[in-house]
Amino acid sequence: MTERMIQARGVELCTEPFGDPADPPLLLVMGLGASMLWWDEGFCRLLADGGRFVIRYDHRDTGRSAACPPGRPGYTGQDLVDDAVGVLDAYGLGAAHVVGLSAGGGLAQLLALDHPDRVLSLVLISTSPAVPGKRRLPPPTRDVLDFATTVDVDWSDPASVADYLIGYERMLAGAARPVDVAAVKGLVARDVARSRDIRTIQNHDLLEDEDRPRGPLSSITAPTLVIHGGADPLFPPAHGRALAEEIPGARLLQLDGAGHGLHRADWPIVARSVLEHTTTGR
Repeated sequence: MTERMIQARGVELCTEPFGDPADPPLLLVMGLGASMLWWDEGFCRLLADGGRFVIRYDHRDTGRSAACPPGRPGYTGQDLVDDAVGVLDAYGLGAAHVVGLSAGGGLAQLLALDHPDRVLSLVLISTSPAVPGKRRLPPPTRDVLDFATTVDVDWSDPASVADYLIGYERMLAGAARPVDVAAVKGLVARDVARSRDIRTIQNHDLLEDEDRPRGPLSSITAPTLVIHGGADPLFPPAHGRALAEEIPGARLLQLDGAGHGLHRADWPIVARSVLEHTTTGR
């Protein structure tokens, strides 16, 4: 299929569907600062071939979606949550199975809390609890902190941005999941080339949250599957366990040796688990 521009709550967003619209819908929500390309097309097609109508989309300030001036996002984190509803509306979908990765998993949790009628089930990959609680969770590892404090990016230079994104991906993958550097370079090149302005991905770091009252994770009613890497350096495994413990009935699939994100080596088990979960979800 091809990319489709939609109007979601008055904002232009770029989306791409895979599969038969008559199949159960599955909405993929990527993390912040990342376009929909980071949901690899091959993974999307695995899900579509399994009988799901898959939709991936660019957040605001990523890819071909609406962009604000660098350093001046004209929206909040809550808007990104509600944009997911706008995507469902644009496709005429009352509800969908929702899969969120990294900060996209946080957005998916808030979507399930704010709009429970729009979420058939949840899959939370490489993420952390999105609402406050009494839990004490470990911080990112030293590798993450070292990378964050030593990286130097010239955001006006696409080559420098590409080097940064490739280095970030290699650090997150961890030692047990060697990164296909050529594949990542190709993805980053496509991401930079199709972006309205690659500098705007930094706007996600400036987003503020609206002070919206909402219940704890224990009030999530959507059937939930938590998938977490056993070597995740950004959100160590305790983050995934906390989600599985706090969301009623949630199941945890820990991928031994996996880092942060969705590595090609883990596509088969993740796709199979998502398909099984979205068959049994309400």
